[in-house]
Amino acid sequence: MQYAAEVVEKAREIVDGAIIRLSAEDDPDRHQVVAYDLAHAASGVEACRAVLDYGARGNVEGRLVCVFVADVIHDLASKTFGREDEWGLKPGSLDDLRSFASKFRNPEFVASVATEQGPLHLDPELDMVRDAFRRFATDKIVPRADHIHRENQDIPEDIISGLAEMGAFGLSIPDEFGGFAGEGHNYTAMIIATEELSRASLGAGGSLITRPEILARALIRGGTPEQKNYWLPKLATADVLAAVAVTEPDYGSDVANLITSATRVEDGWLVNGVKTWCTFAARADVLMLLARTDPDRSKAHKGLSLFIVEKPRGDGKGFLFNQDTRPSGTVGRMEGRPIETIGYRGMHSYEISFENWWVPADSLVGLENGLGKGFYFQMEGFENGRIQTAARAVGVMQAAYEAAVDYANNRKVFGQEIMEYELTQAKLGRMAAIIQASRQFAYHVANLMAKGEGSLEASMIKAYVCRAAEWVTREAMQIHGGMGYAEEFSVSRYFLDARVLSIFEGADETLSLKVIARKLLKS
Repeated sequence: MQYAAEVVEKAREIVDGAIIRLSAEDDPDRHQVVAYDLAHAASGVEACRAVLDYGARGNVEGRLVCVFVADVIHDLASKTFGREDEWGLKPGSLDDLRSFASKFRNPEFVASVATEQGPLHLDPELDMVRDAFRRFATDKIVPRADHIHRENQDIPEDIISGLAEMGAFGLSIPDEFGGFAGEGHNYTAMIIATEELSRASLGAGGSLITRPEILARALIRGGTPEQKNYWLPKLATADVLAAVAVTEPDYGSDVANLITSATRVEDGWLVNGVKTWCTFAARADVLMLLARTDPDRSKAHKGLSLFIVEKPRGDGKGFLFNQDTRPSGTVGRMEGRPIETIGYRGMHSYEISFENWWVPADSLVGLENGLGKGFYFQMEGFENGRIQTAARAVGVMQAAYEAAVDYANNRKVFGQEIMEYELTQAKLGRMAAIIQASRQFAYHVANLMAKGEGSLEASMIKAYVCRAAEWVTREAMQIHGGMGYAEEFSVSRYFLDARVLSIFEGADETLSLKVIARKLLKS
């Protein structure tokens, strides 16, 4: 692995040089194409650095990592070709990288790992977590996953209650509040469980147990002791399920300009406005709502506060709730319209309108100390949620890869099994390398976050792995040929589900430009 380590270090030097080059610009924001590509290149190189230790643990591990590093190097070279000046490259800067890529992108070498997924090297207790969630996913979710997707059904209640009994909703909540998110391995346990459930179904499995994450982190960051003690234990046991109401129709990821308002009245707050892409909002018992409490819009994100809004449960067809009598004397209304989507079904997303919806004073996270700090509280949750999104992507990729291997071994074309063709083997080899490297990168970031570090790396893994999931699921679908386009084969669902990963919880462009690139340029 010494050769790979040397090449990764040279790749990092190229990225660092590009960061210096872009930092020297009077207005780096004017160079969005370079900044975007740089964010993804840096994320890929960071993934390579994170998996070098894994590659040193055995022959199979080493071959997988070499294929992955060569793939990242190839991508870096393609981003810089013809744009050397923009990246601050000197002649010959890529020569050593080309030599490595030539050796380990060789079709025969890549094909050698087509069915070599590699050991995970987990501690026994984490292996038990993985086995337990894989069994549940295989027995309870897989048999119904396609039906939920095709019929756009609600997630069955026995799946929710079964995961609650396993403690799945407490994986992101500190043990002092009834959860299991202690230090070290418990953080890794969360992403292992998320991956295994996402392998069965993104919407009805992996994404389900991420429900408490963003609200829990926001409460931990800014909630009062009373709010933490009341809400976190309920979230940990799934007595209360949460949804997020942050995005608005006209602003998307531009959170600072949100206009949904919360106006103070004598006995609480009145909420008015429209939120969109509120996933799981019908079934949820509470909404984590970001609203403008300062009418002065020039204050941007500093005028936003965070609320925990209680609501009745609805179903996937939409909902309409009225508050007939409230202490404020108003009549409130909350209406949820389902947004039909091509994938990620079971959770359901909604556009929700609020008209004088009353919430009590103690629903404001942090109470008076939380006024104007809602943006920061919810960003704490989103930062932590990014690694879970990466784990979901790994689960979807794993399912697609397994389906492709099975189909390739059992389908004959032009007189031989699809698996016998070099192109098929090369595709599967690249898939196997990307999946294992993404998984090991996730473990690495989990360990960083358990130590209170890894904010940038969490954004990087979300950016890299979610993009990778689109390619893996597309090629798995392609290996199926015409049947990959048929709903009767689950691989079509994996492809549709993978597409949402670079959109939700921070669109890829916003994440790359506003988070990763900015942090790199400030480093």
